[in-house]
Amino acid sequence: MTSVIDILLVAVIIYELLALIKGTRASLMLVGVAALALAFYLSRFGQLTTLNWLISTLLPYTVFALIVVFAAEIRQALTRLGRKLTFSSSRASEEDAYDDIVLAANLFCQNQTGALMVIEREIGLRTYIESGVPLDAHLSYDLLATVFRPSAPLHDGAVIIQRDRIAAAACFLPLSMNPVLSTQLGTRHRAGIGVTEETDAIAVIVSEETGSISVAISGKIERDLSVEQLRHRLGELLQHHVRPATLPTPITQMPRDEETGTSRLDPRDSRINQGTDIRR
Repeated sequence: MTSVIDILLVAVIIYELLALIKGTRASLMLVGVAALALAFYLSRFGQLTTLNWLISTLLPYTVFALIVVFAAEIRQALTRLGRKLTFSSSRASEEDAYDDIVLAANLFCQNQTGALMVIEREIGLRTYIESGVPLDAHLSYDLLATVFRPSAPLHDGAVIIQRDRIAAAACFLPLSMNPVLSTQLGTRHRAGIGVTEETDAIAVIVSEETGSISVAISGKIERDLSVEQLRHRLGELLQHHVRPATLPTPITQMPRDEETGTSRLDPRDSRINQGTDIRR
């Protein structure tokens, strides 16, 4: 019985290690480490004295070298383990984080700001994360609004979201080559559809021309969604309830007095009810 448990634990460790480095540059590094291990075995087996002495001398330092080389992967593994151990407490924070996506989409819709937000699920998106600028920052409405500001250097490309964190911005995604797609869809929409064709990710797309909100999933796109429809759709796809939130009130032009040419304030104006300080 002890031997079976021992074998299962080793199998789990090997599986998690392979899943951790799959699709990343660390896989190529692991091949290099395997080549060094093979050279060490051949030097022992072939009685290559000089090569054996060189590898034996460098071997004690390889542990520290591996820690430096795989520092990012080790950090991600420990973070994943911590999330699994504190799954119940992190559930609420994830719901708050995805509510920030809805609020940001509402802002982009009002301002007609182009945006592409990709939410990772079961299949990892590390290949696409490495094509962009790494952030590893807490997901928030303010950060999304800052990243996709037209004057910001990271507004082009996609933002990839892992749970309640923004992994990277300005990421390059594969374009969908589906000939059935409408010719009205631009590069941003085709990139959002393309990443969902290869993974199980969810892409939230806001059009720069019309401000319409779309959701891409499994290579299909749902267009012209309202903010509330986006909220409920994300709740269904992510299998949890997204709590309703008060959306920002759109800023409208105040009516002007025809005689004096000055603006007239209506006491029913939502901005006054919200306590906005209006000065002459």
